[in-house]
Amino acid sequence: MDEEPDIPVRDWLPRAAALLVGTLALAAAFIAAYVGALHQPTPRDVPVGVVVGDQHAEAVMAAVRGQTNTIKPVEYGDAEAADDGLTAREVYGVLTSTPEGGLRLATASASAPAATEVVEQVLGQAARQANLPLQVTDEVPVESSDPRGLVPFYLAVGYVLGGYLASTALGLKTGTAPRSLARAGLRIAALAAYAVVLGVVGALIVGPVLDVWDHDVPAVAAGGALAVFAAAMVAAAVQGWLGLLGTGIVILLLVVLGNPGSGGVYAPEFLPTWLRGMHLWNVPGLTTDLIKSAVYFDRRSMAWPVGGLVLWAALGVVGLLTATLVRGRRSTARRPRTTAPASTDTRSAG
Repeated sequence: MDEEPDIPVRDWLPRAAALLVGTLALAAAFIAAYVGALHQPTPRDVPVGVVVGDQHAEAVMAAVRGQTNTIKPVEYGDAEAADDGLTAREVYGVLTSTPEGGLRLATASASAPAATEVVEQVLGQAARQANLPLQVTDEVPVESSDPRGLVPFYLAVGYVLGGYLASTALGLKTGTAPRSLARAGLRIAALAAYAVVLGVVGALIVGPVLDVWDHDVPAVAAGGALAVFAAAMVAAAVQGWLGLLGTGIVILLLVVLGNPGSGGVYAPEFLPTWLRGMHLWNVPGLTTDLIKSAVYFDRRSMAWPVGGLVLWAALGVVGLLTATLVRGRRSTARRPRTTAPASTDTRSAG
């Protein structure tokens, strides 16, 4: 029975120490990001639409803004534009006057139930102070099976996790940097096929299997496939260039910073300043926004999430191909060539 070689401590200790230090740094960053971002959510500048020239609504919004920075008025030229802003996820609510002399607040709880609750509370108190009756309607409600509106975030986490795990698994099996463009193409094709399958599986789980949504399953599947592929290609590119170190950076970007910065647990307006805009460009945030748009909102609200994920996927493909040309071929050149043993002339001199 073969025994493992006795490796001197001086050979393995530096590498083991580096891995442990890197893991420690990731764990510390995880704690800091999640606790720092989510332990005390404080809403600031939650956008609410108001029509220019609507005197009662503008007066209430101005009074609120003068007392607190919780609500931020967003002006629209007419009522139709304000309604479009609500369904396009530009605002969480729209405040307008009613013919009876009161106020009407139209909300979209599917964007973020916690955000719309804050809007209702703040504007409800302001309306009472102004002695104006307030009628609240939820124009885009969350499904009763997802009252907290967290399923899009959880589904996004599953898609992103599945994407970078698939890329990592292929990298561990075949090498982080493919040795040729042909092999890189095969890896991209394999990840694309995997993305389609996982996109469909995820949509079916939250749809017919768990019965969270009974509509828009094809749109969720297509968006999920794009998200999986984008996450997989980002991971493949970073790992292709940086090897094992790249895996840590991928976890940092997609999990440690990506999840709390996605706006999935709390709306972006509830997060610390350094995380508030992250959902607009990171893969988990774009995926969460895309799923919400596909299930609840106007298709126009899908434009940037789709564009952002396509951009990440394209950058990932380019990154993997360039890593193949540089690191993959370099590693191939360094591989020792095996040569056939020289033949021995057994004929004796006569």
